[in-house]
Amino acid sequence: MTELIISAPRAERVDPPGPRPVRPDAVLRIDDLVVDFGTGRPAVDHVSFSVERGEVLALVGESGSGKTVTAQAVLGLLPRSARVTGSVRLTDDPSARPAHEQPNLLGATERQWQGVRGTLAAMVFQEPQTALNPVKTVGWQLTEALRAHRRLGNAAARARAIELLALVGIPDPEQRARSYPHQLSGGQKQRVVIALALANDPVLLIADEPTTALDVTVQAEILELLDGLRRRLGTAILLITHNMGVVADLADRVLVMRQSRMVERGEVVSLFSDPFTDYTRELLAAVPRLPAGEPEATAAAGRDATRATRTTALSFDEVSIDYPGRLGRPSVRALHDVTLAVPAGTVLGVVGESGSGKTTLARAAVGNLPAALGRIALAGTELAGPESAGVSGAELRRLRGRLGVVHQDPASTLDPLLTVGESIAEPLLVHRAASGAELRARVRQLLDEVALPAEFDRRLPHELSGGQRQRVALARALALRPELLIADEPTSALDVSVQARILALFRELQAQHGFACLFISHDLAVVHEVSDEVVVLRNGRMVETGPTRDVLLRPRETYTRQLVRSLPVPDPVEQRVRRAR
Repeated sequence: MTELIISAPRAERVDPPGPRPVRPDAVLRIDDLVVDFGTGRPAVDHVSFSVERGEVLALVGESGSGKTVTAQAVLGLLPRSARVTGSVRLTDDPSARPAHEQPNLLGATERQWQGVRGTLAAMVFQEPQTALNPVKTVGWQLTEALRAHRRLGNAAARARAIELLALVGIPDPEQRARSYPHQLSGGQKQRVVIALALANDPVLLIADEPTTALDVTVQAEILELLDGLRRRLGTAILLITHNMGVVADLADRVLVMRQSRMVERGEVVSLFSDPFTDYTRELLAAVPRLPAGEPEATAAAGRDATRATRTTALSFDEVSIDYPGRLGRPSVRALHDVTLAVPAGTVLGVVGESGSGKTTLARAAVGNLPAALGRIALAGTELAGPESAGVSGAELRRLRGRLGVVHQDPASTLDPLLTVGESIAEPLLVHRAASGAELRARVRQLLDEVALPAEFDRRLPHELSGGQRQRVALARALALRPELLIADEPTSALDVSVQARILALFRELQAQHGFACLFISHDLAVVHEVSDEVVVLRNGRMVETGPTRDVLLRPRETYTRQLVRSLPVPDPVEQRVRRAR
């Protein structure tokens, strides 16, 4: 096997603001950028960097560090209330006129910015579903992006749109150009968003969390696509992400931000292998990863011997679930003959790509979907079966008091008009489990269990950080002391350090209260960290199941091995060896 040797200078601490060296092939140069919204502390505080042609610079840091605000400044997307100083300079030909000799865009008019967006720099957004028009075909949206900056006829614009779809790896681009966004998979929608960004040949792509919402296999495809674009087209990429595996896989250089300031920068290899600051070391230490080598005994292994004696919190027995067709179309089978059990006090991880049936499984578990075939039992009560028409509404309500649900995005599930205390108290009031002084004491106890101060009960959701909102969601889910917790992607939108704290809290609460959990995630490393057993789903069918350490570290099935191989590791040397292979 060929040995891959990678070396680089050590990463460096970022000094106070001062002159930066001129990078000769830079297409973007930012000097001493300050963005202030009048809140008492700048959102971006004296940030300076440059990005060269064909280079990937990763901006990393926790939420609120200033990453996205910096990207908005590059495209002139800051609100009018922002006070901005410093300089942002872009060039499409550094050899003819270097970036540092270009005019400062921070003084540009809106008309001038319109000439920059899409032609010099373009954005790839985190959630493609919100970036695409749901009532227009993707071909129409591409032709409109082309015509906004070029004089093209119908035939020429359509030909270029099809060419762009082919460039980003969309199969059968002529047919897909006539498709609407809802007819595409998540990975295909993200490819269309990248095609839109490339429509007018920008020299800089700003990719803001481009793979956060994607499964590991689709994420690997998008990373491969971005890497190919920068190599083939020389496109510079400013990558904003909290996924250190993505940074290790794609970035050439890394800039670490904390509380609006730059704290460290360096070549990706040196920054991962020998970080300069404690903060960067903490970020890297917080990243979950699958262990290498043979599986080791885990806490979960110690519970295996007692599984047979435990009661079952949730069971599926040869369950099939159908979604009814529309407008005379036949129904679609979303789950096929699924059999599984979640014993009390254990965590069952569910992994698989989008469309594999993970969320359908969770909806069936809470009684929101009927079973076409098979039996579903929750806490010993049969929800569906051949001899049952299902439970009554009153019984289902009683059963739902014995389970809790934690969603992916608490900001969209917590009522923005209710205080934190009211949100946590709501399930206790609905199920008449507490009132008055007892209710207030119970809310304070739940806040304490999720490590939030008691005075947070008077705050509104928008006043909390993402990690704090997820703690509130956990407290709310545990309010009724459920026997079963269903967690659907509970950490995928969180920064690595926040994710690590939420996972530690989850393990602590699970050990303290002994609830069973159906833990759904596309992050295999997270599933390995919290689960006793794992079920791998594909196209609604069970591919593989067993103890977590066996399924994820010694997978038997080809599809499971593909999932494991697609997971980027937070080590640039190892990741480059894997890519070379």
